Amino acid sequence: MKDEVPNLKDFDRRLRDEAAEEPTLEVPQGEPTKKTQIIAIYGKGGIGKSFTLANLSHMMAEQGKRVLLIGCDPKSDTTSLLFGGKACPTIIETSTRKKLAGEEVKIGDVCFKRGGVFAMELGGPEVGRGCGGRGIIHGFELLEKLGFHDWDFDYVLLDFLGDVVCGGFGLPIARDMAQKVILVGSNDLQSLYVANNVCSAVEYFRKLGGNVGVAGLVINKDDGSGEAQAFAKAVDIPVLASIPQDDDLRKKSANYQIVGTKASPWGDLFAALGENVASAPPMRPTALTQDELLDLFDGSDTGAGVVLEPASDEDMRGKNAAPKASLEVVYDEA
Repeated sequence: MKDEVPNLKDFDRRLRDEAAEEPTLEVPQGEPTKKTQIIAIYGKGGIGKSFTLANLSHMMAEQGKRVLLIGCDPKSDTTSLLFGGKACPTIIETSTRKKLAGEEVKIGDVCFKRGGVFAMELGGPEVGRGCGGRGIIHGFELLEKLGFHDWDFDYVLLDFLGDVVCGGFGLPIARDMAQKVILVGSNDLQSLYVANNVCSAVEYFRKLGGNVGVAGLVINKDDGSGEAQAFAKAVDIPVLASIPQDDDLRKKSANYQIVGTKASPWGDLFAALGENVASAPPMRPTALTQDELLDLFDGSDTGAGVVLEPASDEDMRGKNAAPKASLEVVYDEA
């Protein structure tokens, strides 16, 4: 047991060093095929990005487009929805396994097809065993080796987790790897908070010379309360589609059923979304301040009127607080 302790400490140090490491210029910088639109989709975890993308990609393929869907969320749920619940091998795990066996990764090891959609998952490390952002960077480095910039697609859709702000997950914005960003949100404060953060990131890198813009917002689970529409108007981006809060959609999503197809009653909705995604130009949003974001909601839901009350040293010490001798001169009353 004594010999294991130094190893654990060394492992912990390596994890910390890896997490602190910034993306390098070795990340793919080449130009994609000219006709290819590379679109990064961001949203809060659980808001329905993967549901939206799986069905959007399927519909775009039905419309005659060549579509590549790349899941960049460590949960690897984008392709599961497309493939009826089946999990495909991720690029990260496949690369690790092949490397140990002294073999090269091939396209057929990581890319799979359904309904005309080509799809793959970058994956990520197991919990506590590496930095997810670095995993994204390594995944794109491998895609470049596989010939990413020579592939012939009309659209490449990237599914990114919006809650995480480390370098790897911001790669498409920070390194101009996509032409535009699409946000997925709902009429709740947390999802719009994430969407607003992405708008801030886009504007930040535009000021540094970047070219990525926000093409619009997809409202998922829309209950008609209007906060998401108000957000889109406030930051000056269009609403590309409003997917209603509907029990039929919820059940089909839970059962890994594709509704982005002409045979579905929801086909027209996703067909219109596909057209809007294709034609929407990248725009420069005007991100909101925290107070401006809160103002989109009813004050009774967000705690409006709360006043920040400074804590005192005595508050912090609690039962350990002790009176201190005062140097103040106190005069007796006459």
